[in-house]
Amino acid sequence: MKIAIYPGSFDPVTLGHLDVIRRASRLVDKLIIGVLKNTNKHALFSEEERVAMIRMLTQDLPNVEVDSFHGLTVDYARACGARFLVRGLRAVTDFEYELQMAQTNHKVAPDIDTIFFTTSVEYAYVSSSIVKEVASYGGDIRGFVAPEIVPLVYEKYHKKNGEQ
Repeated sequence: MKIAIYPGSFDPVTLGHLDVIRRASRLVDKLIIGVLKNTNKHALFSEEERVAMIRMLTQDLPNVEVDSFHGLTVDYARACGARFLVRGLRAVTDFEYELQMAQTNHKVAPDIDTIFFTTSVEYAYVSSSIVKEVASYGGDIRGFVAPEIVPLVYEKYHKKNGEQ
């Protein structure tokens, strides 16, 4: 069975993430979306909320599972029986960082390979950081995230700003 892990913070999950998830799910028997518990970042959404959002948006993909983890991605991959890591590339700046991570992961775990997906052109500029910045100023994020996610993001910013 070909199992892959698509790790990330997904805070929030974007249309670019969903594009990679759909495309990667066609190449493997099981794709596990691993929501990273990153204690170095202050997340807008809790780990449980991010897992729930991704589950809601991928329920039509029978070979996709959503889980959360902490620690080294390659350790999580091994625990899941995965042989592949999935990563998305938006721009040249992503490539440098992702190549370095892939090479490091391969050194630590030579039995696990990284598969890169170039993001579809219409999502090349979209990132979770951009979504949060635009939303924090009340801008329109409908072109960045799934319709189900839009109100959830705005609700977080209204609560942060003391509005109810």
